[in-house]
Amino acid sequence: MSRVFNFSAGPSTLPVEVLEQARQEMLDWQGSGMSVMEMSHRGKHFMAIAEAMKNDLIELLAIPANYQVLFLQGGASAQFALIPQNILNGKTKAAYVNTGAWSTSAIKEAGKYCEVQLSASAETSGFTTVPTLNTWQIDSDAAYLHYTSNETIHGVEFSEIPDVADIPLVCDMSSNILSRQFDVSRFGLIYAGAQKNMGPSGVTVVIVRDDLLGLTQDTVPSVFNYQLQAKSDSMLNTPATYNWYLLGLVLQWSKRQGGLAAIEQTNIRKAQKLYQAIDASVLYRNPVDPEYRSRMNVPFVLADAGLDKEFLRLADAAGLSSLPGHRSVGGMRASIYNAMSEAGVDALIDFMAEFERTH
Repeated sequence: MSRVFNFSAGPSTLPVEVLEQARQEMLDWQGSGMSVMEMSHRGKHFMAIAEAMKNDLIELLAIPANYQVLFLQGGASAQFALIPQNILNGKTKAAYVNTGAWSTSAIKEAGKYCEVQLSASAETSGFTTVPTLNTWQIDSDAAYLHYTSNETIHGVEFSEIPDVADIPLVCDMSSNILSRQFDVSRFGLIYAGAQKNMGPSGVTVVIVRDDLLGLTQDTVPSVFNYQLQAKSDSMLNTPATYNWYLLGLVLQWSKRQGGLAAIEQTNIRKAQKLYQAIDASVLYRNPVDPEYRSRMNVPFVLADAGLDKEFLRLADAAGLSSLPGHRSVGGMRASIYNAMSEAGVDALIDFMAEFERTH
């Protein structure tokens, strides 16, 4: 059976090299006589895997020494609630910017634990742009400012890191972490689910600055306490060991691609050629402000929505999988994360051109 080009928004396609290595090591990891999923998380074999994984992430992102890197469970959605419980530091307010569905979810969840100040919102645009920074209203009493760097559903991505002065900047990078270069030191806290650019679902990376540790509310369970997890190397409870291993393989693959500088250039090429094909068409349209178009998630609609089912049927038959848009917005969506090859993007562009020609 041949593999399809999988444009799923997440869990997403993984590098074939990673899957092949995992297959080769399934029964016997590097002469240990056991599978990684059978290993004790305290044993020497898995501890070596965990250490290498963490060090590779620190190297790829150039994470400064005054940050802790955590590998947690519960998905990024759990962090919507855990962030205010861990870093409010006695304050009652937190500032949020709403640029789409995932920002909206984060705002709703945080509202259970603090007063949410909506600093800016793109809702009136239908979440097709990012509010201009000089229009943001930021309360100086807010414990932090939260934004989502890439909205998976709406296909909107920040082109730059917002400058919010001294307030700790918190960012959900679930769908674009490892896709471009950026300065970690600009942030107080970064979090990301693994299932877009880092590996399978089941692991959430939290990168938190040291001064934001030790602020956790007493009512927070120990396994959700950032400081306690940092002290325990994210092993306060048994971690998702096999998922950690796969994440580590993806990080090694990322290094072999040339690191984030090379990966970013590839992502720019992939996105540019797909957007150019859409913009040159009379059948397809992308609704997002060009300045804030996502490199990772490319939504598009057909001029005749009645053709949607036929487009998807034929795309699937051509080996182009998982192209339906999110149920909340409809249309199509091509997620072109790091592991999506340029050949996959080219195949989609060729299919779209042929579909337009015949329809």
